[in-house]
Amino acid sequence: MILTPRFLAPALAGLALVAQLALAPAAVAGPKIEQWTAPSGARVSFVESRALPLVDIQVDFAAGSAFEPADKAGLASLTRSLLDAGTSALDEQQIAERIADIGAQIGGSTDNDRASLSIRSLSSAPERDAAVDLAAALLAQPVFPPEILERERRRAIAGLREALTKPATLAARRFNEALYSGHPYGTATSPESLEAITRDDLVDFHRRHFGPQRAAIAIVGDVDRATAERIAQRLTAGLPPVEAAAPLPAPAAPQAETLRIPHPSAQAHILVGQPGMAREDADYFPLLVGNYVLGGGGFVSRLTQEVREKRGFAYSVYSYFAPQQVAGPFQIGLQTRGSQAEEALGVVRDTLAGFIAKGPSETELQGAKDNLINGFGLRLDSNAKTLDYVAMIGFYGLPLDWLDTYPHKVAAVTVDQVRDAFSRRIRSEHLVTVIAGGDGDTQAAPATAAETRE
Repeated sequence: MILTPRFLAPALAGLALVAQLALAPAAVAGPKIEQWTAPSGARVSFVESRALPLVDIQVDFAAGSAFEPADKAGLASLTRSLLDAGTSALDEQQIAERIADIGAQIGGSTDNDRASLSIRSLSSAPERDAAVDLAAALLAQPVFPPEILERERRRAIAGLREALTKPATLAARRFNEALYSGHPYGTATSPESLEAITRDDLVDFHRRHFGPQRAAIAIVGDVDRATAERIAQRLTAGLPPVEAAAPLPAPAAPQAETLRIPHPSAQAHILVGQPGMAREDADYFPLLVGNYVLGGGGFVSRLTQEVREKRGFAYSVYSYFAPQQVAGPFQIGLQTRGSQAEEALGVVRDTLAGFIAKGPSETELQGAKDNLINGFGLRLDSNAKTLDYVAMIGFYGLPLDWLDTYPHKVAAVTVDQVRDAFSRRIRSEHLVTVIAGGDGDTQAAPATAAETRE
């Protein structure tokens, strides 16, 4: 059977599944990453993989929400999402038809640090070149049509207003604001900030941030180095020169407090945490391994044993570190009945304090290391998963052997290192607690009419 262009997208999905099966038995050692700077000034990271006729590409710009004005929160996300709303030569419908015709997948995302455009295509030259040419046009020639901006603004505001009726959203937003008060990571999108964004704001944000000096390109797949060099240059040659991103300030440690948000839900949503660690952090591996024991290891974690198994306070309880350009959050989270929120929170605090004081046992530590090391190969068993890591390494400037050394550094972590890292980095005087909802539990104490703090 010969595949015509309109049938290539389903074929890509099938090939992706085959890729996982084909690469699953691979050794734990990471792929060979090559790096260079394109003539445009963009940084490029490349992994050649001939297992399947696919190429995956991600272009990351230092253009995340941390770079937008606080009174226009949502600007970074709107700018990135409207890249495919029209170019100087194609309207939104024509772009969608072109993507379907060449069988590519083009997407992207925005977080605090990055705005990303991703491309997946067959590696055969006609399809690959057509996908890269289209992506280059989306990056360099967006026109941000006013009517589409208005449509997406209305959609974003409607979605946000609905989300703000839910205790989980209220808890997450207030938690983030409390952890990062006065810091770019603490900005929260609001209906008012979305209303304030104009087309000129999008044009200006794109002009100042979407340039090769702020770009990191990751390419993984069935192409050689010379082809990867042409792809990287094609994607960024048409972009205007920009100033390199200024370093983000380190967040200040918050003062410990407990914030209560009334909501008629029966379940109380509880979050506890503080700023944690950055991508490049001397304590990265002790904190990573230690957190697996504390709350990252599912049913074998301390928090699950104490909160769920022994006391039945919650179906699920977790903890994690989310490393970013500067210290991302350390967070513990659970849901429980409003009437038992205080008891559950007390168990969480006692479990965390005990872990900080004594660290993991040797048995717990070895179990965590075994799981992290033995499961590491599954994190690299497809082009897409490998691309995620290669993009992270390239954007954050991590060592090229980061994937190779990961298992060895996990294996080298000791109980003393975990205890030392947690005792220095996670401090009770900086832990913020947010409790949203639970007022609908008939056994719960009456709630006040507005947020309270302790």
